[in-house]
Amino acid sequence: MNKLLRIVNFIMIVLTIIVTTMLMYSIFKYNILAFMNINYIVAIVLSLILLLLIILLIKNKAKIFVLISSLILLITTMFAYSQINNTVNLVGNLNKNTTVNTTTMSIVVAKDSEINSIKDLEGVEVLAPVKVDSENINKLVEDIKNKEDIFLNVKESESYIKSYDDLINSKNKAIIINSAYENILEMNDSQYHNKVKKVYETSYTKEVTKRQSKVSNNSDVLNIYISGIDTYGPITSVSRSDVNIIMTINKKTNKILLTTTPRDAYVRIADGGNDQYDKLTHAGVYGIDSSIHTLENLYNIDINYYARINFTSFLKLVDKLGGIEVYNEQEFKGTRDGKIYPKGNIQLNSEQALEFVRERYGLSGGDNDRGKNQQKVIAAIIKKLTTTNALSNYQEIIEELSTSIQTDIPVEQLISLANEQIEKKSEYSVSSQALEGQGTMGMASYAMPGYNLYMMKVDEKSLEESRNNIEAVLGGR
Repeated sequence: MNKLLRIVNFIMIVLTIIVTTMLMYSIFKYNILAFMNINYIVAIVLSLILLLLIILLIKNKAKIFVLISSLILLITTMFAYSQINNTVNLVGNLNKNTTVNTTTMSIVVAKDSEINSIKDLEGVEVLAPVKVDSENINKLVEDIKNKEDIFLNVKESESYIKSYDDLINSKNKAIIINSAYENILEMNDSQYHNKVKKVYETSYTKEVTKRQSKVSNNSDVLNIYISGIDTYGPITSVSRSDVNIIMTINKKTNKILLTTTPRDAYVRIADGGNDQYDKLTHAGVYGIDSSIHTLENLYNIDINYYARINFTSFLKLVDKLGGIEVYNEQEFKGTRDGKIYPKGNIQLNSEQALEFVRERYGLSGGDNDRGKNQQKVIAAIIKKLTTTNALSNYQEIIEELSTSIQTDIPVEQLISLANEQIEKKSEYSVSSQALEGQGTMGMASYAMPGYNLYMMKVDEKSLEESRNNIEAVLGGR
């Protein structure tokens, strides 16, 4: 019996050593509990307990104590390792899809058209800007040929807007639309969705090259680009960027500066925009790198990481945080919910927050004021997220974030930020600024040539002031 018990104890201790080693590896690899030296304390305590059990096993003493202790330690370390793995996997979900893009393509006809399905398109000319979006359009044509055995008769169009104009004016019966451009169509015609119907729709997911993050030479400071989209579908969907915020963080001074660049800002668009002037929002159609490089060039900074947010799902997080408080500068009636949002400090739940960031028709400054409200909501969420109370509900929060955010911030960096916040036990001071300019019409758009679009001509004085404020936070001033 004693010999059997000793064998069982040996097996239990070996298993405990293995699991404890795996646990400690994860703790130090991902910076878990890396505040107030708790990770080192845990490592020392576990090592001492294991050492004691090994000594007792070798000396063949306290066999029942060794059995019970090793069993408790094994269960405890297995549970801790499982929890850490769950946390790492949840956080990892935030950046696992940064190498994937989803494009949704559809064939659209007039609402009252006799064309009701893809089969009705036999012999019908379908307008599409092939020169502008050849890869996606050709893929759609090939897909329909293979799946439906229908060869589309595609006719070249200047742009998606021109295709839509011809459709509405009965010059053509069907058009191809890339969903990334639908918001542009809606901006030109608020009744767009009421005037058309889709007879075919499909999505393509493709691998893209992962962006090389720019690691800061100073670990205390970071610039993170927050790109906000407001569309249904997966976070990987290619879309314009309606919200463009640079979050400048100085961990040493506990300061966060949010710099908003209006989506209509007339700037040089990098990468796919060929460094030509256009609305900033159009950069999103060329991919996240285009938006990042455009803003880096505008503000003369390096952007270390990015977070791409889908507002339709992201704002569900508000309820997990117990609601948020924002200051509303002007009273308005919600276009969608019909509720009155009074001037002053107001409390918002998730549905109200979504209405608050979407509203523009009831605001005197239109899109510019909407941009300010979006910034306020993001600032309020960040403020709540950086409190120690939020960290007690971290798993539910991370689960919610994983469906609405894609980011290239490494797991280790995210956990380190949480550790530092716990250790400091103080909230970040969050301030904000917005690039200003003059609204105008008639400036050329690279993405939409020939169309008279609303633009914001950047005020050079405001740009210089914004650059200086970012530099001040980075410099610890």
